[in-house]
Amino acid sequence: MVPVRRVKQPSLSQLRAFAAVAEHLHFRDAAAAIGMSQPALSGAVSALEEALGVQLLERTTRKVLLSPAGERLAVRAGAVLDAVGELMEEAEAAQAPFTGVLRLGVIPTVAPYLLPTVLRLVHTRYPELDLQVHEEQTASLLEGLAGGRLDLLLLAVPLGMPGVTELPLFDEDFVLVAPDAHPLAGRADIPREALKELDLLLLDEGHCLRDQALDICREAGRTEGTPVTTTAAGLSTLVQLVAGGLGVTLLPRTAVKVETARNTALLTGDFAVPAPSRRIALAMRTGAARQSEFEELAGALREAMKRLPVRIAAPAATRGADPGATPS
Repeated sequence: MVPVRRVKQPSLSQLRAFAAVAEHLHFRDAAAAIGMSQPALSGAVSALEEALGVQLLERTTRKVLLSPAGERLAVRAGAVLDAVGELMEEAEAAQAPFTGVLRLGVIPTVAPYLLPTVLRLVHTRYPELDLQVHEEQTASLLEGLAGGRLDLLLLAVPLGMPGVTELPLFDEDFVLVAPDAHPLAGRADIPREALKELDLLLLDEGHCLRDQALDICREAGRTEGTPVTTTAAGLSTLVQLVAGGLGVTLLPRTAVKVETARNTALLTGDFAVPAPSRRIALAMRTGAARQSEFEELAGALREAMKRLPVRIAAPAATRGADPGATPS
């Protein structure tokens, strides 16, 4: 049985030396082209021939020629070096912050009201960032984050999820939206207890805003047996049902201008201090490779969102919510 010869792995420096000689067919010119001494170049090519077990060059006193094997392997060596160059370029690009793809997940009760600010910031400040937005409910977003389908989330917190780090952005109050003839319409000091007996319209199951509203109602003393009519899949429909006289609803303050401006038959009412509220944050995988990038983005968003009707959160508070905030 003939023993199988084990081929040594050639080094990149050996491949570069051979590729230079194959291009120039002259040791001195090849050495100068890659910044290597002529003896070192000659030694690298000899070591490559030994590693591969084939003669690559035909050396004479006057010139250097490629052997038949050398002609074939010169093409392969060039392809390997090109691939390594592309690898290094890709790695260098990956090190540059705010470049490449960022897959951002956003909940439906945030997307229409905050995305204009987010997109404007990314367009002007991070033009090389390829932002891809996915609007989904919280459970789906968290699944996508854990599985690597999404990189960053914009949603209501606290989440209470192991392996997820929250970067708080702001807190916002809930307001009561009612028909203009409703006794609570336009009031500025509505007690939470007023929610006990109201005909409350909420979003469908699965929306964290529905859960937040129900938590607020329970805190106000609303019993589990008090009926809640659920007929809307989105806030726009919910508000139109209120305008039609079917009940009242709760809206986060960032949604009020967009959702109520189209109907003059609606009025909002503010709750007495402390008003029920929610916290909005970015969420990422704990220890994410782009953590410093995401933290910088969170800081830029806090600055950009100061013009919104919200209370900007402190960046140091990366977990939980303020005492007045309602869990999602």
